[in-house]
Amino acid sequence: MSGTSAKRPPTAQAFALAELRRMIIAGEVKAGEPLRQDALAHRLGVSRVPLREAFKVLEGEGQIVYEPHRGYKVAQLSLADLLEVYRIRQLLETEAAHAAVERAGESDLQAMKEAAREVERASAAADILPMTEANRRFHFVLFSAAGMPRLERLIQVLWDATDTYRFIYYGAPTNRQRVEDEHNLIIDAFAARDAERLVSELNKHRDHAVQALQAFLSRQ
Repeated sequence: MSGTSAKRPPTAQAFALAELRRMIIAGEVKAGEPLRQDALAHRLGVSRVPLREAFKVLEGEGQIVYEPHRGYKVAQLSLADLLEVYRIRQLLETEAAHAAVERAGESDLQAMKEAAREVERASAAADILPMTEANRRFHFVLFSAAGMPRLERLIQVLWDATDTYRFIYYGAPTNRQRVEDEHNLIIDAFAARDAERLVSELNKHRDHAVQALQAFLSRQ
């Protein structure tokens, strides 16, 4: 996928933010690479004002960094950052899982199953960006079902900060198969309304990703 998205977000800032995120996740701009505002504004067809606002959001997430007299560049991948984010995710997602088990309905379970099928279709085609997007939908069915919008927004910030890591993780076919298998275990626990088993499966799901990414980052 190249160029701009077919379903353009409603504002120039939202569009610029979505496209910059996609470019970073897909590796179209590399870690350490400078972000030239004029060139990006021309490429995306926006002015520099919404682009600067998008930069501020990405800087707050840790996706990009600002250097005086040099401007913005894509942040380097960091094991310490990864471990911190995933630890916070564990705490927040555990709370969401317990709440979701109590509140979720059959429609939530069906939405999770459909998102899992989308993950599998993208995985089979080795189409990593759609797989990343479908995986997010899979998990956020659960977080939305918790009925705690502030908690959901906090989790979303953490996910936004680590999509690049997931894109790397899904690059290996063995990891993609593991994700599919683990999704099915998460669905089973969710369907059974078994909060402890659901939390356990989510923890293993995150831990396997961290272990693989830790090995990847150590090789870098």
